[in-house]
Amino acid sequence: MRGLLAAGLLMLSVTASCLAVRPPLSPAERGRRLAERTGCFGCHGPEGLRGAGNPGRTDRTVPGFEDDVMMFAKTRDEIREWIRDGGTAAKRRSRTWRAQREQGALRMPAFGDRLSARQVEDLVAMVEANAGRPEPEDSLALAGRRRAKELGCTGCHGPGGRFQRPNPGSVRGYVPAWDGPDFPELVRDRAEFSEWVERGRSDRFARNPLARYFLDRAAVKMPAFRRHLLPGDLDALWRYVTWLRTGAPAGRHEAAGNGGAGD
Repeated sequence: MRGLLAAGLLMLSVTASCLAVRPPLSPAERGRRLAERTGCFGCHGPEGLRGAGNPGRTDRTVPGFEDDVMMFAKTRDEIREWIRDGGTAAKRRSRTWRAQREQGALRMPAFGDRLSARQVEDLVAMVEANAGRPEPEDSLALAGRRRAKELGCTGCHGPGGRFQRPNPGSVRGYVPAWDGPDFPELVRDRAEFSEWVERGRSDRFARNPLARYFLDRAAVKMPAFRRHLLPGDLDALWRYVTWLRTGAPAGRHEAAGNGGAGD
């Protein structure tokens, strides 16, 4: 009886500690949360993926971040200009663009006076994640990103595995991002990564009663993909995650500690 009581008190203590600590968020996730608070999704649609109608303009809709970005911003710097200034310098010099802007019912605001430089960078990271940018040059990493989408991994982990969407009951309250600062706590190496993908949990977590408690109570549980994997999938997926964490999006580890104004 005393043992059960002690275990219960320990779980309550750990849960309270986890809730009290601000979660370590990836830049793309900080950007997603900021975009929701700032009103970006009101025009660009849920998570920026389905723009609202915009009568008066020839394109007729507000661009989404997934497929339309390349039409308006070909580089990270141009995405930053859109957010900070409401348009790129080149667009603002164009009479045609200025006329189209005036005719549209909805116009992109300039957020430079409302947001800090870091908040702007977080929004840039969010837009790039949705747009699938940058793209791995390594063919195996690129195949891993493609298979992650086909297997449904990005449904929970977000585009490219870079969001931390809510997961009630889990230890930190979200599905971890693959480029998030807490990912190494969950996956120490390739062997553990394979266990998570194939079985839905690692042996290390399965042996730990407290870890099992949070895994079992989470609303969104990691599926076991063993029977859905093709030969080479684990190699490709691991290569993509490694690329994402070591050689991909600019700013992914900036201020990993938790956010400040960007949260």
